[in-house]
Amino acid sequence: MSHVAVENALGLDQQFSGLDLNSSDSQSEGSSSSKGRYIPPHLRNREASKQGFDSGGWSSRDKDAYSSFGARSDRGAKSSFFDRGNGSRGGRQRGRGGDYDRSGFGRFDRGGNSRWCDKSDEDDWSKPLPPSERLEQELFSGSNTGINFEKYDDIPVEATGSNCPPHIESFSDVDMGEIIMGNIELTRYTRPTPVQKHAIPIIKEKRDLMACAQTGSGKTAAFLLPILSQIYADGPGDALRAMKAIDVTFFLQENGRYGRRKQYPISLVLAPTRELAVQIYEEARKFAYRSRVRPCVVYGGADIGQQIRDLERGCHLLVATPGRLVDMMERGKIGLDFCKYLVLDEADRMLDMGFEPQIRRIVEQDTMPPKGVRHTMMFSATFPKEIQMLARDFLDEYIFLAVGRVGSTSENITQKVVWVEELDKRSFLLDLLNATGKDSLTLVFVETKKGADALEDFLYHEGYACTSIHGDRSQRDREEALHQFRSGKSPILVATAVAARGLDISNVKHVINFDLPSDIEEYVHRIGRTGRVGNLGLATSFFNERNVNITKDLLDLLVEAKQEVPSWLENMAYEQHHKGGGGRGRSKSSRFSGGFGARDYRTSSGSSSSSFSNMRSTSIRSGGSGSRGFGGGGYGGFYNSEGYGGNYNAQGVDWWGN
Repeated sequence: MSHVAVENALGLDQQFSGLDLNSSDSQSEGSSSSKGRYIPPHLRNREASKQGFDSGGWSSRDKDAYSSFGARSDRGAKSSFFDRGNGSRGGRQRGRGGDYDRSGFGRFDRGGNSRWCDKSDEDDWSKPLPPSERLEQELFSGSNTGINFEKYDDIPVEATGSNCPPHIESFSDVDMGEIIMGNIELTRYTRPTPVQKHAIPIIKEKRDLMACAQTGSGKTAAFLLPILSQIYADGPGDALRAMKAIDVTFFLQENGRYGRRKQYPISLVLAPTRELAVQIYEEARKFAYRSRVRPCVVYGGADIGQQIRDLERGCHLLVATPGRLVDMMERGKIGLDFCKYLVLDEADRMLDMGFEPQIRRIVEQDTMPPKGVRHTMMFSATFPKEIQMLARDFLDEYIFLAVGRVGSTSENITQKVVWVEELDKRSFLLDLLNATGKDSLTLVFVETKKGADALEDFLYHEGYACTSIHGDRSQRDREEALHQFRSGKSPILVATAVAARGLDISNVKHVINFDLPSDIEEYVHRIGRTGRVGNLGLATSFFNERNVNITKDLLDLLVEAKQEVPSWLENMAYEQHHKGGGGRGRSKSSRFSGGFGARDYRTSSGSSSSSFSNMRSTSIRSGGSGSRGFGGGGYGGFYNSEGYGGNYNAQGVDWWGN
């Protein structure tokens, strides 16, 4: 063991001596030892073990490792931590200002770092740490505000609940602190989206919230900004004292295996999929830049050991999938005793995936503070009555926020529905890909994992740079596929529903439903991968006799979003209506009916569904050749007349047809 290691051990011995935590041997040794005392090589490991550390815990190569007390060795080795989860040191860059890891959090305080150590946590958490040019480039280089952002002002908003705080018009209308405002500027957010205008002041007032907003409307920033702002203003509070107690207890119990046994996050964000969890985590990194807050993410399908090691380095904001979080709690790695903020993102999706038992285990059957003490937010693109009833158990005197049409699609998305026989789908797909710009990102959805692999193989042999993602792929393969797609190296991504919800892949120009889903909700979330945050996008769906179950729902959505409706789809829906057959897809999609005000079950006495005859009375245009066969001539004219293949014009019509 190096001389520096012994000095570190002795330094900690002196800190513990006042607490009477060390043995008499250690005390006497610490008092008699001098700084320059020579230790024979054969006794050095034994000397270190007397101080309560294992032989490998303070080796010379780890002299920068964490000290939870923020101490520096006598040689001035500064505390730091390694990049998240993988034990690699390549992600850390040393500079004049301080050290950074891949997670994006600097450590500039002289006696400590971004963890809950004595000195840094006593500092003012609202003051920003020094900047890092490298980290700014990594975190903020891909920000995009959207070329059609102005149209968000035309979206109607409805809030129900007592004493609802007034909405804001700009980020400067509410005090979110120096760190948040600086990061908003770096992210190039010039103005809040509708959900942000209303959700930010509600959360800042510490009111519970249930928000329904269109996909791609900025929901993630709507809850991260005010939550992090409050954490910066309040500091760690009771969680810090709990961590210090755990540190001392763990030091005594483990006899050398020094580290933080359990983390107490201040904020918890639950997400249904690992992809969405990683996306939220990356956004949290941006808004936690130059702060002492350290976000972490845990999800299934990845090495739990690496995630535990990452957690042990400190966690203030935790993003998690329900299953993996329950595992971490049962292992004693996560405690929710001091969780002030709980967010359920894509809540309906989590229930659809069968996560309700895990969610209730986390929220109701552990140590999380009860509703009324914690602040709870639920976000999703759709909120049926069943989810609203669940909100009674989790939310306290909440405000229901409906931004735009609940469960609707964005008018920034041009939707095309074409009749394509099953055997003709591949040739039609090639025509679409050839009509799209080579640099445009195209997302192709299929129903089965086998179908995803087969279609990717077909496109590869046709000479297209493509990749695929589905549930049977390993986590590493899925992350690599998403990276290849985002970077444009593989501008075509074939995906099953695993990538349909919540993923924020910027600049997706075209979504193709090679296989239409069996229910309309899945359709809404699939096409919501394009046209995000004000950008314009195109969604094309292949329809044939296999998809008759969603005919009526699909027509309703097209009419509502003021999209072109093929005459053959009208005729099919009209025939089904008079036959009394709503199809399989209708049972879950009743949430799409009703006027704008039919939102909050607390204020609505019944469902005011709009009839099919009313929908048919809306002025609509027919597309294609007008026949179910959707022949080649109609196909070509249909797209060329609309500037298909890169001209995504809104034709001067705003969100609601004004």
